[in-house]
Amino acid sequence: MYHLHGTQIRVKNVSRLCHAKPIVTVNGMFPGPTIYVREGDQVLVNVSNHAQYNMSIHWPKRNTVVACSYLVAKSHGEWWNSDVETIVNQGNKLGLPPQTSDAHTINGKPGPLFPCSDKHTFAMEVESGKTYLLRIINAALNDELFFAVAGHSMTVVEIDAVYTKPFATQAILIAPGQTTNVLIKADQTPSRYFMAARPFMDAPISVDNKTVTAILQCKGIPNTVIPSLPTLPAPNDTTFALGYSSKLKSLNTPQFPAKVPRQIDRHLFYAVGLGQNPCPTCQNGTKLTASLNNITFVMPKIGLLQAYYFNISGVFRTDFPDRPPVPFNYTGVPLTANLGTSLGTRLSKVAFNSTIELVLQDTNLLTVESHPFHLHGFNFFVVGTGVGNFDPTKDPAKSNLVDPPERNTVRVPTGGWTAIRFRADNPGVWFMHCHLELHTMWGLKMAFVVENGKSPEESILPPPEDLPPC
Repeated sequence: MYHLHGTQIRVKNVSRLCHAKPIVTVNGMFPGPTIYVREGDQVLVNVSNHAQYNMSIHWPKRNTVVACSYLVAKSHGEWWNSDVETIVNQGNKLGLPPQTSDAHTINGKPGPLFPCSDKHTFAMEVESGKTYLLRIINAALNDELFFAVAGHSMTVVEIDAVYTKPFATQAILIAPGQTTNVLIKADQTPSRYFMAARPFMDAPISVDNKTVTAILQCKGIPNTVIPSLPTLPAPNDTTFALGYSSKLKSLNTPQFPAKVPRQIDRHLFYAVGLGQNPCPTCQNGTKLTASLNNITFVMPKIGLLQAYYFNISGVFRTDFPDRPPVPFNYTGVPLTANLGTSLGTRLSKVAFNSTIELVLQDTNLLTVESHPFHLHGFNFFVVGTGVGNFDPTKDPAKSNLVDPPERNTVRVPTGGWTAIRFRADNPGVWFMHCHLELHTMWGLKMAFVVENGKSPEESILPPPEDLPPC
Protein backbone atom coordinates (compact mmCIF):
# COMPACT_ATOMS: atom_id res chain seq x y z
CA MET A 1 0.00 0.00 0.00
CA TYR A 2 1.18 3.53 -0.79
CA HIS A 3 0.84 6.28 1.83
CA LEU A 4 1.20 10.01 1.18
CA HIS A 5 1.41 12.31 4.20
CA GLY A 6 1.71 16.08 4.36
CA THR A 7 3.68 17.40 7.33
CA GLN A 8 3.57 21.06 8.30
CA ILE A 9 6.19 22.44 10.71
CA ARG A 10 4.76 25.51 12.45
CA VAL A 11 5.29 27.57 15.58
CA LYS A 12 2.34 27.60 17.95
CA ASN A 13 1.67 29.10 21.39
CA VAL A 14 1.45 26.44 24.10
CA SER A 15 0.93 26.84 27.85
CA ARG A 16 2.67 24.69 30.47
CA LEU A 17 3.66 25.30 34.12
CA CYS A 18 1.72 28.61 34.20
CA HIS A 19 3.81 29.89 31.28
CA ALA A 20 2.81 30.37 27.64
CA LYS A 21 5.36 30.48 24.84
CA PRO A 22 5.73 29.60 21.15
CA ILE A 23 7.04 26.10 20.39
CA VAL A 24 7.60 24.09 17.23
CA THR A 25 4.75 21.71 16.35
CA VAL A 26 4.10 19.14 13.64
CA ASN A 27 0.66 19.57 12.05
CA GLY A 28 -0.22 21.70 15.07
CA MET A 29 0.51 18.83 17.46
CA PHE A 30 3.06 18.32 20.23
CA PRO A 31 4.18 15.52 20.12
CA GLY A 32 3.54 15.16 16.40
CA PRO A 33 1.06 12.83 14.68
CA THR A 34 1.47 9.07 14.37
CA ILE A 35 1.62 7.45 10.93
CA TYR A 36 0.31 3.88 10.90
CA VAL A 37 1.71 1.57 8.22
CA ARG A 38 2.26 -2.14 7.67
CA GLU A 39 5.49 -3.86 6.78
CA GLY A 40 6.12 -3.54 3.05
CA ASP A 41 4.09 -0.34 2.65
CA GLN A 42 5.61 2.62 0.84
CA VAL A 43 5.48 5.99 2.60
CA LEU A 44 6.07 9.43 1.12
CA VAL A 45 6.16 12.29 3.60
CA ASN A 46 6.16 15.85 2.28
CA VAL A 47 7.61 18.15 4.94
CA SER A 48 7.02 21.92 4.76
CA ASN A 49 8.87 24.13 7.23
CA HIS A 50 6.92 27.27 8.15
CA ALA A 51 9.01 28.01 11.26
CA GLN A 52 11.82 30.55 11.44
CA TYR A 53 14.39 27.88 12.32
CA ASN A 54 16.31 25.36 10.27
CA MET A 55 14.88 21.93 11.13
CA SER A 56 16.34 18.45 11.33
CA ILE A 57 13.71 15.70 11.11
CA HIS A 58 14.67 12.41 12.77
CA TRP A 59 12.75 9.43 11.45
CA PRO A 60 13.50 6.30 13.54
CA LYS A 61 12.58 2.94 12.06
CA ARG A 62 10.04 0.93 14.03
CA ASN A 63 8.85 -2.63 13.47
CA THR A 64 6.80 -4.35 16.15
CA VAL A 65 4.61 -7.43 16.17
CA VAL A 66 3.72 -8.40 19.75
CA ALA A 67 0.54 -10.06 21.04
CA CYS A 68 -1.23 -7.43 23.10
CA SER A 69 -4.53 -5.65 23.39
CA TYR A 70 -3.37 -2.12 22.66
CA LEU A 71 -0.25 -0.20 21.78
CA VAL A 72 0.38 3.16 23.46
CA ALA A 73 3.35 5.37 22.54
CA LYS A 74 4.84 7.38 25.37
CA SER A 75 7.37 10.07 24.54
CA HIS A 76 9.48 11.62 27.30
CA GLY A 77 10.52 15.20 26.63
CA GLU A 78 11.40 18.43 28.40
CA TRP A 79 9.92 21.88 28.97
CA TRP A 80 11.67 25.18 29.52
CA ASN A 81 9.67 28.21 30.62
CA SER A 82 12.11 30.48 28.76
CA ASP A 83 12.90 30.49 25.06
CA VAL A 84 15.23 27.57 24.32
CA GLU A 85 17.26 29.39 21.66
CA THR A 86 17.91 32.26 24.10
CA ILE A 87 18.96 29.84 26.82
CA VAL A 88 21.43 28.07 24.52
CA ASN A 89 22.90 31.33 23.21
CA GLN A 90 23.39 32.65 26.75
CA GLY A 91 25.13 29.45 27.78
CA ASN A 92 27.47 29.62 24.78
CA LYS A 93 28.38 33.22 25.53
CA LEU A 94 29.22 32.35 29.12
CA GLY A 95 31.07 29.19 28.15
CA LEU A 96 28.85 27.25 30.57
CA PRO A 97 26.02 24.73 30.23
CA PRO A 98 22.60 26.34 29.75
CA GLN A 99 20.09 26.03 32.58
CA THR A 100 18.38 22.69 33.11
CA SER A 101 14.79 22.18 32.01
CA ASP A 102 11.92 23.28 34.26
CA ALA A 103 10.09 19.97 33.84
CA HIS A 104 10.08 16.71 32.00
CA THR A 105 6.99 15.72 30.06
CA ILE A 106 5.18 12.54 29.04
CA ASN A 107 3.53 12.99 25.64
CA GLY A 108 4.05 16.72 26.02
CA LYS A 109 2.48 16.98 29.49
CA PRO A 110 4.28 17.37 32.85
CA GLY A 111 1.58 15.90 35.10
CA PRO A 112 -0.14 17.08 38.30
CA LEU A 113 2.99 17.32 40.46
CA PHE A 114 3.82 20.57 38.67
CA PRO A 115 1.98 23.91 39.03
CA CYS A 116 -0.95 24.64 36.69
CA SER A 117 -0.65 21.10 35.32
CA ASP A 118 -3.71 19.15 36.50
CA LYS A 119 -5.22 19.51 33.03
CA HIS A 120 -1.83 18.88 31.41
CA THR A 121 -1.63 15.22 32.35
CA PHE A 122 -1.45 12.29 29.96
CA ALA A 123 -3.93 9.56 30.97
CA MET A 124 -4.23 6.04 29.58
CA GLU A 125 -7.42 4.05 30.21
CA VAL A 126 -7.09 0.27 30.56
CA GLU A 127 -9.45 -2.64 31.05
CA SER A 128 -8.82 -5.22 33.76
CA GLY A 129 -7.19 -8.41 32.51
CA LYS A 130 -5.95 -7.00 29.21
CA THR A 131 -2.31 -6.70 28.20
CA TYR A 132 -0.93 -3.47 26.80
CA LEU A 133 2.23 -2.66 24.87
CA LEU A 134 3.85 0.60 25.94
CA ARG A 135 6.28 2.07 23.42
CA ILE A 136 8.54 4.28 25.53
CA ILE A 137 10.69 6.87 23.76
CA ASN A 138 13.24 9.11 25.45
CA ALA A 139 13.02 12.29 23.42
CA ALA A 140 14.59 14.39 26.18
CA LEU A 141 17.65 16.39 25.23
CA ASN A 142 19.97 15.86 28.15
CA ASP A 143 18.72 13.29 30.69
CA GLU A 144 18.68 9.53 31.03
CA LEU A 145 15.45 8.51 32.73
CA PHE A 146 14.08 5.87 35.06
CA PHE A 147 10.47 4.89 34.31
CA ALA A 148 8.04 2.80 36.36
CA VAL A 149 4.31 2.15 36.80
CA ALA A 150 2.91 2.00 40.33
CA GLY A 151 1.87 -1.50 41.39
CA HIS A 152 2.73 -3.10 38.04
CA SER A 153 5.61 -5.10 36.67
CA MET A 154 6.76 -4.55 33.09
CA THR A 155 8.13 -7.11 30.65
CA VAL A 156 10.78 -5.72 28.30
CA VAL A 157 10.34 -7.18 24.79
CA GLU A 158 12.09 -4.77 22.42
CA ILE A 159 14.78 -2.08 22.33
CA ASP A 160 15.47 0.27 19.42
CA ALA A 161 13.09 -1.75 17.18
CA VAL A 162 14.85 -5.07 17.86
CA TYR A 163 13.28 -7.91 19.85
CA THR A 164 14.90 -8.92 23.13
CA LYS A 165 14.70 -11.94 25.35
CA PRO A 166 11.70 -10.96 27.54
CA PHE A 167 12.39 -10.21 31.18
CA ALA A 168 10.30 -8.69 33.97
CA THR A 169 11.35 -5.53 35.77
CA GLN A 170 9.84 -2.96 38.13
CA ALA A 171 11.58 -0.08 36.34
CA ILE A 172 13.50 0.61 33.15
CA LEU A 173 16.38 2.92 32.32
CA ILE A 174 16.22 4.70 28.96
CA ALA A 175 18.69 7.17 27.51
CA PRO A 176 18.01 10.00 25.04
CA GLY A 177 17.46 8.56 21.58
CA GLN A 178 16.59 5.09 22.86
CA THR A 179 13.24 3.32 22.66
CA THR A 180 11.95 0.46 24.79
CA ASN A 181 8.79 -1.60 24.35
CA VAL A 182 7.29 -3.21 27.42
CA LEU A 183 4.23 -5.35 28.04
CA ILE A 184 2.10 -4.48 31.03
CA LYS A 185 -0.95 -6.41 32.20
CA ALA A 186 -3.82 -4.63 33.95
CA ASP A 187 -4.06 -7.32 36.62
CA GLN A 188 -4.04 -5.22 39.79
CA THR A 189 -6.97 -3.92 41.86
CA PRO A 190 -8.93 -1.53 39.58
CA SER A 191 -7.79 1.97 40.51
CA ARG A 192 -5.65 4.83 39.22
CA TYR A 193 -1.88 4.43 39.10
CA PHE A 194 0.87 6.91 38.36
CA MET A 195 3.37 6.22 35.61
CA ALA A 196 6.44 8.22 36.57
CA ALA A 197 9.90 9.12 35.31
CA ARG A 198 12.85 11.03 36.71
CA PRO A 199 16.51 11.44 35.69
CA PHE A 200 19.35 9.08 36.44
CA MET A 201 22.69 10.79 37.06
CA ASP A 202 25.56 9.15 38.96
CA ALA A 203 28.05 11.95 38.34
CA PRO A 204 28.30 15.43 39.93
CA ILE A 205 26.27 17.03 37.13
CA SER A 206 23.14 19.14 37.68
CA VAL A 207 19.93 17.79 36.14
CA ASP A 208 16.21 18.50 36.31
CA ASN A 209 15.59 15.98 39.12
CA LYS A 210 11.84 16.49 39.44
CA THR A 211 9.39 13.66 38.75
CA VAL A 212 7.06 13.72 35.73
CA THR A 213 3.87 11.67 35.96
CA ALA A 214 1.10 10.31 33.78
CA ILE A 215 -1.87 8.19 34.83
CA LEU A 216 -2.83 4.60 34.11
CA GLN A 217 -6.56 4.54 34.87
CA CYS A 218 -8.75 1.46 35.02
CA LYS A 219 -12.03 1.79 33.15
CA GLY A 220 -14.89 2.93 35.37
CA ILE A 221 -12.70 4.42 38.13
CA PRO A 222 -13.62 8.07 38.83
CA ASN A 223 -11.03 10.82 38.45
CA THR A 224 -11.44 11.70 42.13
CA VAL A 225 -9.40 8.63 43.15
CA ILE A 226 -5.85 9.76 44.00
CA PRO A 227 -3.27 7.69 42.09
CA SER A 228 -0.48 5.89 43.90
CA LEU A 229 3.17 6.64 43.03
CA PRO A 230 5.66 3.97 41.94
CA THR A 231 8.97 3.40 43.68
CA LEU A 232 11.68 4.59 41.31
CA PRO A 233 15.38 3.77 41.75
CA ALA A 234 17.43 6.44 43.50
CA PRO A 235 18.61 9.18 41.11
CA ASN A 236 22.22 7.93 41.39
CA ASP A 237 21.52 4.17 41.51
CA THR A 238 24.47 2.91 39.46
CA THR A 239 23.89 -0.68 40.59
CA PHE A 240 20.37 -0.72 39.11
CA ALA A 241 21.58 0.93 35.89
CA LEU A 242 24.34 -1.60 35.29
CA GLY A 243 22.15 -4.52 36.33
CA TYR A 244 19.32 -3.47 34.05
CA SER A 245 21.64 -3.08 31.05
CA SER A 246 23.12 -6.54 31.67
CA LYS A 247 19.66 -8.14 31.27
CA LEU A 248 19.22 -6.85 27.72
CA LYS A 249 19.93 -9.64 25.22
CA SER A 250 19.00 -10.43 21.62
CA LEU A 251 16.50 -13.19 20.91
CA ASN A 252 18.99 -15.06 18.67
CA THR A 253 16.42 -17.50 17.32
CA PRO A 254 16.22 -19.04 13.82
CA GLN A 255 13.60 -16.43 12.93
CA PHE A 256 15.48 -13.53 14.56
CA PRO A 257 19.19 -14.47 14.54
CA ALA A 258 21.88 -12.33 16.12
CA LYS A 259 24.37 -11.93 13.27
CA VAL A 260 27.28 -10.81 15.40
CA PRO A 261 30.51 -10.26 13.45
CA ARG A 262 33.05 -12.83 14.67
CA GLN A 263 36.12 -11.86 12.64
CA ILE A 264 36.98 -8.17 13.00
CA ASP A 265 38.69 -6.26 10.20
CA ARG A 266 39.30 -3.08 12.15
CA HIS A 267 39.58 -2.34 15.88
CA LEU A 268 38.79 1.23 16.98
CA PHE A 269 39.20 2.84 20.41
CA TYR A 270 37.60 6.24 21.02
CA ALA A 271 38.21 8.22 24.20
CA VAL A 272 35.21 10.37 25.14
CA GLY A 273 36.28 13.65 26.74
CA LEU A 274 34.79 16.77 28.28
CA GLY A 275 37.24 19.61 28.73
CA GLN A 276 37.81 23.35 28.47
CA ASN A 277 39.18 25.54 25.70
CA PRO A 278 40.28 29.19 25.92
CA CYS A 279 37.51 31.71 25.28
CA PRO A 280 38.46 35.37 25.82
CA THR A 281 34.82 36.53 25.53
CA CYS A 282 33.45 33.96 28.01
CA GLN A 283 32.77 34.58 31.68
CA ASN A 284 35.72 32.60 33.05
CA GLY A 285 38.02 32.91 30.04
CA THR A 286 37.26 29.33 29.04
CA LYS A 287 34.38 27.41 27.52
CA LEU A 288 33.33 23.81 27.88
CA THR A 289 34.16 21.57 24.96
CA ALA A 290 33.87 17.90 24.10
CA SER A 291 35.94 15.56 21.96
CA LEU A 292 36.49 12.06 20.63
CA ASN A 293 40.17 11.09 20.55
CA ASN A 294 40.96 14.75 21.25
CA ILE A 295 39.08 15.96 18.14
CA THR A 296 36.28 18.47 18.70
CA PHE A 297 34.08 18.15 15.64
CA VAL A 298 33.30 21.24 13.59
CA MET A 299 30.17 21.19 11.46
CA PRO A 300 30.92 22.19 7.84
CA LYS A 301 28.87 24.67 5.84
CA ILE A 302 28.46 22.12 3.04
CA GLY A 303 26.73 18.81 3.73
CA LEU A 304 29.18 15.96 4.28
CA LEU A 305 27.33 13.54 2.01
CA GLN A 306 27.11 16.19 -0.71
CA ALA A 307 30.83 16.92 -0.43
CA TYR A 308 31.70 13.22 -0.54
CA TYR A 309 29.40 12.29 -3.42
CA PHE A 310 30.43 15.23 -5.62
CA ASN A 311 34.08 15.11 -4.49
CA ILE A 312 34.12 18.67 -3.17
CA SER A 313 37.55 19.31 -1.67
CA GLY A 314 38.32 21.23 1.51
CA VAL A 315 35.13 20.25 3.39
CA PHE A 316 36.50 17.39 5.49
CA ARG A 317 39.50 15.15 6.03
CA THR A 318 39.43 11.36 6.34
CA ASP A 319 42.18 10.97 8.94
CA PHE A 320 40.13 10.64 12.13
CA PRO A 321 42.44 8.70 14.49
CA ASP A 322 41.63 5.08 15.32
CA ARG A 323 42.79 5.63 18.92
CA PRO A 324 43.78 8.51 21.22
CA PRO A 325 47.05 10.22 20.27
CA VAL A 326 48.34 9.78 23.83
CA PRO A 327 47.12 6.89 26.04
CA PHE A 328 46.54 7.80 29.70
CA ASN A 329 44.69 6.62 32.80
CA TYR A 330 41.29 7.44 31.33
CA THR A 331 39.20 7.12 34.50
CA GLY A 332 41.80 8.07 37.10
CA VAL A 333 41.84 11.30 39.10
CA PRO A 334 40.40 14.33 37.25
CA LEU A 335 42.99 15.84 34.93
CA THR A 336 41.17 19.22 34.67
CA ALA A 337 42.49 19.52 31.13
CA ASN A 338 41.68 18.34 27.65
CA LEU A 339 45.08 17.03 26.55
CA GLY A 340 45.39 19.35 23.58
CA THR A 341 41.97 19.05 21.98
CA SER A 342 41.94 20.34 18.40
CA LEU A 343 39.07 21.53 16.22
CA GLY A 344 38.42 19.71 12.98
CA THR A 345 36.01 18.14 10.51
CA ARG A 346 37.72 14.78 10.42
CA LEU A 347 36.02 11.55 9.33
CA SER A 348 37.01 7.89 9.43
CA LYS A 349 36.98 6.03 6.09
CA VAL A 350 36.06 2.34 6.23
CA ALA A 351 35.82 -0.27 3.50
CA PHE A 352 32.44 -1.53 2.35
CA ASN A 353 31.28 -4.68 4.16
CA SER A 354 34.21 -4.56 6.59
CA THR A 355 33.58 -5.50 10.21
CA ILE A 356 34.26 -2.97 12.94
CA GLU A 357 34.71 -3.26 16.68
CA LEU A 358 34.60 0.08 18.48
CA VAL A 359 35.36 0.60 22.16
CA LEU A 360 33.95 3.85 23.57
CA GLN A 361 35.83 4.84 26.72
CA ASP A 362 34.59 7.51 29.14
CA THR A 363 37.33 9.74 30.58
CA ASN A 364 37.83 11.89 33.66
CA LEU A 365 39.30 15.02 32.14
CA LEU A 366 36.90 17.24 34.11
CA THR A 367 34.52 14.60 35.43
CA VAL A 368 33.24 11.21 34.44
CA GLU A 369 29.74 11.05 32.96
CA SER A 370 27.49 8.63 31.12
CA HIS A 371 27.19 9.14 27.35
CA PRO A 372 24.46 7.65 25.12
CA PHE A 373 26.02 7.22 21.68
CA HIS A 374 23.94 6.94 18.52
CA LEU A 375 25.24 5.64 15.20
CA HIS A 376 23.33 6.69 12.09
CA GLY A 377 22.77 4.20 9.28
CA PHE A 378 23.46 1.03 11.26
CA ASN A 379 22.40 -1.22 14.06
CA PHE A 380 25.22 -2.62 16.16
CA PHE A 381 25.73 -5.31 18.77
CA VAL A 382 26.75 -4.31 22.29
CA VAL A 383 29.27 -7.09 22.99
CA GLY A 384 30.73 -5.78 26.24
CA THR A 385 30.66 -3.07 28.87
CA GLY A 386 32.45 -2.37 32.12
CA VAL A 387 33.50 0.14 34.74
CA GLY A 388 36.98 1.65 34.73
CA ASN A 389 39.49 1.42 31.91
CA PHE A 390 39.01 -1.09 29.10
CA ASP A 391 41.63 -3.83 29.34
CA PRO A 392 42.53 -4.97 25.79
CA THR A 393 44.10 -8.14 27.21
CA LYS A 394 41.38 -9.37 29.57
CA ASP A 395 38.09 -7.73 28.58
CA PRO A 396 37.67 -9.12 25.02
CA ALA A 397 37.56 -12.64 26.45
CA LYS A 398 34.38 -11.66 28.32
CA SER A 399 32.58 -10.45 25.18
CA ASN A 400 29.08 -11.76 24.54
CA LEU A 401 29.15 -12.97 20.93
CA VAL A 402 26.08 -15.20 21.27
CA ASP A 403 23.11 -12.99 22.13
CA PRO A 404 24.31 -9.41 22.74
CA PRO A 405 21.66 -6.69 22.52
CA GLU A 406 21.27 -5.13 19.07
CA ARG A 407 20.44 -1.45 18.98
CA ASN A 408 21.36 1.94 17.50
CA THR A 409 21.96 3.96 20.69
CA VAL A 410 24.03 2.67 23.61
CA ARG A 411 25.00 3.99 27.04
CA VAL A 412 28.69 4.37 27.84
CA PRO A 413 28.54 4.04 31.65
CA THR A 414 29.93 6.74 33.92
CA GLY A 415 33.64 6.12 34.30
CA GLY A 416 33.44 3.03 32.11
CA TRP A 417 33.44 1.66 28.58
CA THR A 418 31.24 -0.05 26.01
CA ALA A 419 32.27 -2.21 23.05
CA ILE A 420 30.11 -2.48 19.93
CA ARG A 421 30.41 -4.43 16.68
CA PHE A 422 28.83 -3.75 13.28
CA ARG A 423 29.26 -4.53 9.61
CA ALA A 424 29.83 -1.49 7.38
CA ASP A 425 27.39 -2.56 4.65
CA ASN A 426 25.60 0.77 4.13
CA PRO A 427 27.67 3.07 1.89
CA GLY A 428 27.63 6.79 2.56
CA VAL A 429 28.53 9.27 5.28
CA TRP A 430 27.12 8.47 8.72
CA PHE A 431 27.30 10.50 11.92
CA MET A 432 28.06 9.01 15.30
CA HIS A 433 27.35 11.34 18.19
CA CYS A 434 26.52 11.56 21.86
CA HIS A 435 22.75 11.90 22.20
CA LEU A 436 23.07 14.44 25.01
CA GLU A 437 22.32 17.65 23.13
CA LEU A 438 24.81 19.68 25.17
CA HIS A 439 27.66 17.32 24.36
CA THR A 440 26.83 17.17 20.66
CA MET A 441 26.68 20.96 20.62
CA TRP A 442 30.15 21.03 22.17
CA GLY A 443 31.57 18.79 19.43
CA LEU A 444 31.15 15.23 20.77
CA LYS A 445 30.62 13.61 17.37
CA MET A 446 32.36 12.27 14.29
CA ALA A 447 31.33 10.55 11.06
CA PHE A 448 32.21 7.41 9.14
CA VAL A 449 32.69 7.41 5.37
CA VAL A 450 31.65 3.94 4.22
CA GLU A 451 33.06 3.35 0.75
CA ASN A 452 31.07 1.91 -2.14
CA GLY A 453 31.12 -1.78 -2.90
CA LYS A 454 31.71 -3.36 -6.30
CA SER A 455 28.17 -3.21 -7.70
CA PRO A 456 25.54 -0.47 -8.06
CA GLU A 457 23.50 -2.23 -5.37
CA GLU A 458 26.43 -1.68 -3.00
CA SER A 459 26.90 1.99 -3.84
CA ILE A 460 25.40 5.31 -2.82
CA LEU A 461 22.25 6.18 -4.75
CA PRO A 462 22.46 9.42 -6.71
CA PRO A 463 20.35 12.33 -5.41
CA PRO A 464 16.85 12.50 -6.92
CA GLU A 465 16.48 14.90 -9.82
CA ASP A 466 13.93 17.00 -7.97
CA LEU A 467 15.95 17.30 -4.75
CA PRO A 468 15.78 20.98 -3.73
CA PRO A 469 19.10 22.69 -2.90
CA CYS A 470 19.79 23.49 0.76
